[in-house]
Amino acid sequence: MNSFHPMHSRTAPSPRSGNRRSLCRGLLTAAVLAGCAWGASALASSAPPPSTDSAALLASAGPLLQPAQLNALMRAGAPLHIIDLRGAKAYAKGHLPGALSAPYPAWRGPGYNPGRLLTVAGFTRLVRSLGLHQDDHVVLVSAGGNPTDFGAPARVFWTLKWLGMSHLSILNGGMQAWHAAGLAGLQQGAQPAVSASDFEPHLDNSLLATREQVLHRVDDPRASDVLLDARPKNFWEGKVKAPAAVVPGTIPGALDFSNMRWFPHGGGALPPLSVLQAIARNLPPQQAQAKQTISFCNTGHWAATNWFVLAEMLHRPDVRLYPGSVVDWSRHHEPMTHVPSRSAQLWTQLKQTVQAR
Repeated sequence: MNSFHPMHSRTAPSPRSGNRRSLCRGLLTAAVLAGCAWGASALASSAPPPSTDSAALLASAGPLLQPAQLNALMRAGAPLHIIDLRGAKAYAKGHLPGALSAPYPAWRGPGYNPGRLLTVAGFTRLVRSLGLHQDDHVVLVSAGGNPTDFGAPARVFWTLKWLGMSHLSILNGGMQAWHAAGLAGLQQGAQPAVSASDFEPHLDNSLLATREQVLHRVDDPRASDVLLDARPKNFWEGKVKAPAAVVPGTIPGALDFSNMRWFPHGGGALPPLSVLQAIARNLPPQQAQAKQTISFCNTGHWAATNWFVLAEMLHRPDVRLYPGSVVDWSRHHEPMTHVPSRSAQLWTQLKQTVQAR
């Protein structure tokens, strides 16, 4: 007699039934894995949903943003337009989320006169290509390694304000300050596609000093305007010159105040406002009483820093920028002072040539 085993008494499953069970198990496993992946993605994302405080944060944003301030605005979902002024390679290696690349040279004039303004049509095309509108809040970001680097966002800040934009900020210290603050979340690769805007410029010529206006100031010694030379003192003294300048020296009547003075500890970040106010007490006394201050340098780069600090941080009245500065001035053979003799110039050129080898 055969012994009885319950298992042996069950009906064997059909192949079709086994296939259905396998399919169900596969679908269930896929659903679980998909849910886990979604959960991991959600946890990995550090960007919270837009905050109701973003409008208040944005309204309080001044012309100079510290890294922590910008980070708070980004995390709150504030509608910012971040423009990265570094080169394309640096941008591709790591940039702030959503930032668009617009390397500084694109905002500048030709090599023989770098400070010369582009045509208004040229600037309009550039701004439109970045998808910017007149009321957008733009944050300008540079490398931030040294005081000279600060001139890049300062010059573009001035340019955009001259074109009619008023909601502008600079990331103080640029990407170097961002890294130093321990902030992460950078993106890599090419920039996202952006739709061109219909931006229309509304020029604010109260910010601009033309060569003709500067010449009028030089020809009228009674004028209360102050010409402020933002270059290091050896340029003002005529001991060195920019390669594109025709001769060394400075514009007649110009006062010396190097833009480097705003950075007492070096680096590419401006110090607190109280320190800027203290440094400003060392400005030439004529500047404090001037009805108008015209900032210039070699190509309107260092001068943009002086303009930014005086106009945007210290709120001095009627501060203007001469974009072309000494290179433009000397190429048009306008009068210069502190010009060394021809033999002294040749000797300086010889020494510079030897040092460059």
